[in-house]
Amino acid sequence: MTGHEHASPDREGTGREFMERTKYRYIRKSDQQRGIPQPPLELPADPARPIIALPRPDSFDVPPVGLREAIEQRTSIRSYAHEPITLDELGFLLWCTQGVKTIHGNLATLRTVPSAGARHAFETYILANDVGGLEPGLYRYLALSHRLQQTDTDPTLAIRVTAACFDQQFILRSGAVFLWTAVPYRMTWRYGERGYRDLHLDAGHVCQNLYLAAEAVGCGVCAIAAFDDDAMNDLLGINEKDQFLIYLATAGKRD
Repeated sequence: MTGHEHASPDREGTGREFMERTKYRYIRKSDQQRGIPQPPLELPADPARPIIALPRPDSFDVPPVGLREAIEQRTSIRSYAHEPITLDELGFLLWCTQGVKTIHGNLATLRTVPSAGARHAFETYILANDVGGLEPGLYRYLALSHRLQQTDTDPTLAIRVTAACFDQQFILRSGAVFLWTAVPYRMTWRYGERGYRDLHLDAGHVCQNLYLAAEAVGCGVCAIAAFDDDAMNDLLGINEKDQFLIYLATAGKRD
């Protein structure tokens, strides 16, 4: 090959194979179609770990912001003020990104974001760096009851998360980091391997809600897709076969 020639695009790479093999023509009968019971709507809380009640979203007076204004102002913010996010604000942002509006028994939930088949396969973790009323550390959002469960208070956790995100230093300066993990079987139970596509679509819906909701409470957001998958899953203490990190975003008061 001369210096003026270019290699042809890789048509047999992993990404292309994923798109090909998840076409509907390859999808077999799902576990739902086979009559297998569906997985739980939410991972169970750990009875040995503290649970923190969050202020109800309807008790928080949200400053008005027009939809057009929120969309026009939406941008990624990596610089934050030295001011904590309040627990009210955090509760509001959690509700806007995974809040449960209706529970249909143990079959489905309707939430503040769309999800393929109302499967809602995500769990939300919060790395609290500077949140009023919360000890710094890692928490999991219990969406069905709008509460937080403390999972890890290791003081080095924020530094380790930053390192696993290839040293993006604004993580350390944020008030909180939203970490969304996927529980794939919640989706593939209905859609088979095609469901992995839906997980990535759902992640976009959730993060965009965070961007827009943050405008109402004077916060900025920056989505992050660059992270060491294995390192982050280890930090969260999850088995990537059954649950894996799919997306994260920082949030903090605008500077």
